[in-house]
Amino acid sequence: MKLLFVADPLDSFKTHKDTTFAMMREAARRGRHIFACGPQDLHWLRGGPVKARVVQLALTGRAGPNVHDWYTELGRSVASLASFDAVIMRKDPPFDSEYFYATHLLERAESHGAKVFNSPRALRDHPEKLSILEFPEHIPPTLVTRSADDVRAFHAEHRDIILKPLDGMGGAGIFRVGNDGMNLGSIIETLNRDGAQTLMVQRYVPEIADGDKRVLVIGGVPVPYCLARIPQNGEVRGNLAAGGKGEVRELSERDREIANAVGPVLAARGLLLIGLDVIGNYLTEINVTSPTCFQEITAQGGYDVPKRFMDAMEMAIATH
Repeated sequence: MKLLFVADPLDSFKTHKDTTFAMMREAARRGRHIFACGPQDLHWLRGGPVKARVVQLALTGRAGPNVHDWYTELGRSVASLASFDAVIMRKDPPFDSEYFYATHLLERAESHGAKVFNSPRALRDHPEKLSILEFPEHIPPTLVTRSADDVRAFHAEHRDIILKPLDGMGGAGIFRVGNDGMNLGSIIETLNRDGAQTLMVQRYVPEIADGDKRVLVIGGVPVPYCLARIPQNGEVRGNLAAGGKGEVRELSERDREIANAVGPVLAARGLLLIGLDVIGNYLTEINVTSPTCFQEITAQGGYDVPKRFMDAMEMAIATH
């Protein structure tokens, strides 16, 4: 079985925590042939299928915070995406124009028989901040707007709010404004650029102090453990990229309720793997591009998430 990972540069992988690396390691354990490329390596010429400049990898078995020789190259070639048993789209956000264009090339590859996970059309149709709007019964009071007046009215009603850009990742650009409204005007100007850019505003959920939980859903079924990312040092953000501390926990009844409401709906649209962000009783974000936390949940919870993912993907390949 040949697997192609469309990902960020291999030398940028932090192998002690990278989820794409964990997927590759499980694939190698199963004897699968591993290939990689970046979105910039995809190309199409009239009269032919979508192809990519790919590198075949062999894993060295080394991994860790400062390990860079975790793979060796077995060769480089140009290959049709349809020649692989699966194409796994794992390019990290931002979801910019180039990411958008890559999904169109991947969708064209599907028309020639390529099996792409997650579905490129589904990636386009489910922006990570806005996808929650489909499930209003599970989210906190939320506003999406360009209007500064709308934001001020929302703050006047809820008093303690979170503001964030729609294209952020890793907690970047997230602000909290409390009852005193300190710096609200400046934050609005920063995020919406005088009405040129849409932002999201949500009522602050104080349970963030207990962690922003990442709930993984594979093939519509939740993984039984989540990673609670707990803010540190006075931060309002629990994201690991913002210094949050990760703690694995079993899913609560409410976590399962949310996952069971969202997971099957999105799986049916071609989203094999999603990551739900849950704070307290509320869904705050749906990650579809490159959900993470496989290694943390596996290490602390003893539940083999990469195995579960590869099982689900191989079943999807067989039935695709």
